[in-house]
Parts: sequence; structure tokens; C-alpha cells
Amino acid sequence: MGAGKGTKRDVLVIYGGRSAEHEISCRSAAFILHNLDPAKYNVHAIAIDKDGRWLPQDAQALLTAPKGPVPILNSLAATPALPAVRDPGANLLALSSAAGSEAPLDRRSLVVIPILHGTFGEDGTMQGLLELAEVAFVGPDTLGSAVGMDKVVSKKLAQAAGVPVVPWIDTRGQFWAAHSQTICDEAETAFGYPMFVKPARLGSSVGVAKVKTRGELEQACREALSYDDRIMIEKAMIVREIECAVLGDYDPLVSVPGEVIPHAEFYSYEAKYIDADGASLAIPAKLDPAETRRAQDLARRVFTALDLYGMARVDLFLERTTGDFYFNEVNTIPGFTEISQYPLLWKESGMEPRELLDRLIELAAHRHDTKAALKRSR
Repeated sequence: MGAGKGTKRDVLVIYGGRSAEHEISCRSAAFILHNLDPAKYNVHAIAIDKDGRWLPQDAQALLTAPKGPVPILNSLAATPALPAVRDPGANLLALSSAAGSEAPLDRRSLVVIPILHGTFGEDGTMQGLLELAEVAFVGPDTLGSAVGMDKVVSKKLAQAAGVPVVPWIDTRGQFWAAHSQTICDEAETAFGYPMFVKPARLGSSVGVAKVKTRGELEQACREALSYDDRIMIEKAMIVREIECAVLGDYDPLVSVPGEVIPHAEFYSYEAKYIDADGASLAIPAKLDPAETRRAQDLARRVFTALDLYGMARVDLFLERTTGDFYFNEVNTIPGFTEISQYPLLWKESGMEPRELLDRLIELAAHRHDTKAALKRSR
């Protein structure tokens, strides 16, 4: 697969989405669009609005939009009628070409960057569609994306691989409705206060709460269950929040570690994206050489245990009293804004955003070629 020598490759950025992280995706798309090398790529864009409508965009118009999150420029009326065919790739390519491309895109040389954070984008659903369409795409495949998105499943797999994790219990809405008091009793007995409540399959700290009383615990569980049918209750520890960016195939590179220093009690959604003084980043983190190696080794082990590929940001806890590292969570489509840790960590490690995107696109094309060479019949 590939664009021939001297030929530009088509790159399609899909952004927006139906999750609570829609606005963050639009910010990430702006950063990516401005850092894709125009000498190497013909850039195309599709926006997915909050109602799930796929809208082809004029990528050049997005590049000249005011600084900030890229807008969704087209109305529903601009969406072309899609052919009624069984091949999902044909529909995807029809949309990709609808914003003024001179010729239909060739799936053999196309690479998709699905910069969709959260549900319906980072959880394996989009990746499954792209695999059915037989196009190359950046980031983990369907399995790795689904595993990485689910905090409960990822903790179980990491734990099975010998990676230390913070103690937790989990439950679903079905059981909460009938057994909420028993669940709260179990959490209080196991952890005591404070503790954290988190939706199992959401990112950017949406729906996450730190609780200190029984009333706060019950309310936080109800709130988290409004975002996801599965939630986790986790022991609160006195920790430093250390993050590593991972890039590569099944033997990946790991960046220098960074540290998130919240100015509130924890790194909330507001601290990440709204409050300019909500947190600060220390890149690189103030770790001694042995701690740096342990953090990088743990991040690599998590990436491998969860069967990830391409990119991920692995978030770790460093317990202040013991100096032990714990796996917290992984982001398989990490934030890609100008203040996001993933590109900043690689920049500190000597890789500028343009080169980082080049490598991600190369990895996507390589995996596609590898899978295309596999036998499909006997």
C-alpha cells in the first residue's frame, strides 16, 4: 500500500462525534490539520455532529477558520446521498470525496485519522467500521480500542500481566438499582473515604468524582451511571500523576515521562480543558533515572498487555509514601491539542508534531499492508 514516490497520500481526518468529548475532538482536529505536512498529504475531513450525522468538510476552509476548535461547516442539506451498497468502504469514500476532491479517493493509499475521543470513536466502534471498509487508520485496532476504553477490562488485563493496579470494585446500572446500599457498604469496607467514582468507558475525566461521604458516594454513582451503564469505585491514594506517551507497533517507543500537577483535588474535566489555572504540566517529570526507567517500562508493559498499536498515552500513579507505581488508565486516542500531553511529551523527547503525525500514518499503512497480505481462504 502506499502513495507512489513523489505522490501525495490522501489523509482523512474524522472529528467531532457523539460523545461528551465532542468539543475536545474539534480542538484536536484543529491541531492535527495544522500540523499535517501539505507537501506530503492531500488532506480531507469529515465531521460527525452531536446527532451522529456525517458531514463532509472543506479541509482548506477549516485551516483558515479562526483559531480554536475547528467548526462543523456544512449543514445536513450538504450531505450527499450515499449509494445503497453492501461495501462500507464505498460509502466512506463517497463522503470523503464530497467536499470537492478532484477524483474519488483510493482506499489502497488512504489513511484515516479518527480523532474521535470517547464513545463511538475511541471504543472500537469506529475502528470496526474502518476495518470493514478496508482502509488504513491511525491508532489501535478494534480489539485494542475496545479494551483500552474500558477501565475495568483494561485493569483486569493489566493485573493478569503482573502490572500493579489501584484496588477497585465495579458495578452496572442493573445491579445498582437493586443493590446500591450493599455496593456502597462494600466500597466503604474495602477502601474507606475518600474514594473515586468513574464511568468505566469515558475519558477526559467526564463523570469522575472524588467523594468523602456516603451521600456524595451515592450521588456520584448515580451521576456516573448517567454517562455509562458500568462504573467503578476506586480507592483514593496519595499519588503523583505520571504519564508516558507510547508510539509504535508491538515493540513500541516510550517518551520521557511527564507529570500532571492538579491545582484542585484531582485532574478534572474543568482542569483539563476549561480552567487555565486548573493544573500545570511538568515535562519531563521530576523523577530520578531509576524512576524514569520504571515508569517507561510499566507503560510499555501496559501497551503490550492491552494489545495496543500506533499510539496511546499511559497514565500511571506514583504513590508518594511507598514510591510504587500503579497503572491508572490508558487513552488510545489521546488529546491532540496544543496543550495536550501526548504531543508535548514527544516534543520533549525530540519529535515535533509533524514528524509524530508522519510516523503514525506510516504505522497505520504498515499494519494495513500486513493484514492485507494474510490469507482469507484455504
